[in-house]
Amino acid sequence: MDNLTAFIKDKLLCHGADLVGFGDLKELPPDVRYHLPVGICVGVKYPDEVIRGIADLPTKEYNDWYIKLNERLDMLVALGAEELQAHGHTAIAMTRAEVGNGEADNNTALPHKTVATRAGIGWIGKCALLVTEQYGSMIRISSILTDAPLNTAEPVNQSKCGDCIVCKDACPAGAVSGRKWAAGIYRDEFFDPVKCRMTARERAKQGFGGGNTICGKCIEACPYTRRAWK
Repeated sequence: MDNLTAFIKDKLLCHGADLVGFGDLKELPPDVRYHLPVGICVGVKYPDEVIRGIADLPTKEYNDWYIKLNERLDMLVALGAEELQAHGHTAIAMTRAEVGNGEADNNTALPHKTVATRAGIGWIGKCALLVTEQYGSMIRISSILTDAPLNTAEPVNQSKCGDCIVCKDACPAGAVSGRKWAAGIYRDEFFDPVKCRMTARERAKQGFGGGNTICGKCIEACPYTRRAWK
């Protein structure tokens, strides 16, 4: 178990992952996790200067990195799944082809963020993004589901945002209520994804002509992100 966990983590880090975590998913409904008990979170970070550059509007550079990191994540989770399958285990890479590209106005049965919190990678911020100690929220994530006997981390069940409302004050859509996340709280109880998407589409058009629905202001404003720059 220890050897396989270390092998998979090292493999993913060597191929470009910045964060890798392993989580026990058995408390989640079996159908949303494909009846597999373990989730692997894989994270890749934006360059600091790219996130510094979106203080006013999303930029073409930010959009280009958004695309690049999504492609890298698809490669990484496919690689991790293939390695686990080669060791005789069932593994499903939760690529965009498997779960969608995030542009649709619907919910994912098993968000990558849920796998990340189960894997101890971080918590859900008031802006509904994953926040990590290492990089704040300037990361993108994907996941692998497997039945491999891997060592799993202690899950994160509570927010570490405290009384901070920086993302609430910074959000141009007014989508952030300021309420803290905790495990089991539905996203729409503290965050308005419709307002976020509508404003992000408009800001993307203003910033670089549009295409992807991205804004990033809450990422840039987050104190944990800014702490990571230092």
